[in-house]
Amino acid sequence: MNKKVAIIASNGGLFDAYKVFNIANAAAATDQEVAIFFTFEGLNLIHKEGSKQLAMPEGKEHYAEGFAKANVPSIPELIEMAQEMEVRFIGCQMTMDALGIGKEELIDGIEVGGAVTFLDFAKDADVTLSF
Repeated sequence: MNKKVAIIASNGGLFDAYKVFNIANAAAATDQEVAIFFTFEGLNLIHKEGSKQLAMPEGKEHYAEGFAKANVPSIPELIEMAQEMEVRFIGCQMTMDALGIGKEELIDGIEVGGAVTFLDFAKDADVTLSF
């Protein structure tokens, strides 16, 4: 039986995106079943426009050169890789409703669900992480 990894993405910055998608992709690449629950600012990571415009945190600009030298994939590339490996993306319905975000504003291929949807997956997860 495959192991399960449940990830909560509640922050929406560039470093948060790298943490979420790197862990998700590593788990999926090792045949683990992965679901990410995007809530609050974490919805920015799967927003069609927001995910392409994540800024380097102030004072951390030196990372950009290191990322380029190390051939670190962009966030859109990491998202595509995750989707190709069937990582499940769940957008938080409550947060979407509270912020007036429609599913059409988010990247294709996500599902919309509430905490119960995520908890159904996470209840028997082997690893649960929050970023």
